Amino acid sequence: MRPQVSVIIPVYNERENLDALTARLNAALQECLDESFEVVFVDDGSRDGSSEMLDELAALNRHYRVIHLSRNFGHQAALQAGIDAASGNAVVLMDADLQDPPEVLTEFIAKWQEGFDVVYAIRANRHEPIWKRAGYKMFYRTMNFIADIDTPLDAGDFCLMDRRVVDALVGLRERNRFLRGLRTWVGFKQIGIGFDRPLRNAGKPKYTLRKLVGLAASGYVGFSSFPLTVAAWLGLFTAVSGFGVAVWAAVEKLTRHDAPQGWTSTIAILLIVSGIQLIILGVIGEYLGRVYDEVRQRPLYVVSNRVGFMREHELRPTEAEVDARAVARG
Repeated sequence: MRPQVSVIIPVYNERENLDALTARLNAALQECLDESFEVVFVDDGSRDGSSEMLDELAALNRHYRVIHLSRNFGHQAALQAGIDAASGNAVVLMDADLQDPPEVLTEFIAKWQEGFDVVYAIRANRHEPIWKRAGYKMFYRTMNFIADIDTPLDAGDFCLMDRRVVDALVGLRERNRFLRGLRTWVGFKQIGIGFDRPLRNAGKPKYTLRKLVGLAASGYVGFSSFPLTVAAWLGLFTAVSGFGVAVWAAVEKLTRHDAPQGWTSTIAILLIVSGIQLIILGVIGEYLGRVYDEVRQRPLYVVSNRVGFMREHELRPTEAEVDARAVARG
């Protein structure tokens, strides 16, 4: 029998948060699911002792499984590793820093039982620095404006997905993952739930500015060709402007017999045009680099070892295998 819900938690140097996380998570899951759940921790190359602590937790709790990746592959790859391994009828994605409160899971599960295939959390209030809040707001709104899909505003990866949605995501193997976008792209019946996003329970954020920019680029590039359209229009505008300047200079020469003197502006125009060309090349290069990344067909992640998976559901035959054996017995 599948567990009702699988909870996927990527872990990267989160040792100081694990005790509080597991205590609150166990209480929330026991309240609404009794014993029908599993928690899949994905150790994304931790170096602070989180790996050993996760193994100890898995040895003490039969609901816990651990996937150890061979190195740090990043948050989105770690989430996908958990999704690939999850066996529940529904799958929850959440972070280990307690900014995704485990208590919200009861609302997720209630909405799922009402018939919704995807229940995602909307960050109504964020207790973070103003520059970070402003950056997130700008990203979600620009993403919603340029994307080919209607992405929910202020909704991160924290969500519950039905098995049908999970199976659809498993079939999408693109390397540059933007799971909240893919979750919207696959469709199904979705609903958002607002919550207050607290500060980290302990430790420093693992998403650096560079990683946040990379994630945003995955969203922009993966779900829209708008940057290429902008690049084309910039090129057209520059060409028309240059042609206009050339016509103006020729008219001045023919009518006044005196071309404009100095031409200091020539350097400025040259720099502007060169800058636009470099921007256009950069946009094209971003798309081309991602195409090259996909063509190489490297796996999203590499698993070093797994803990806890052989105790229960991996040894059980699937429903198809049971039916096949029954037919064979006559």
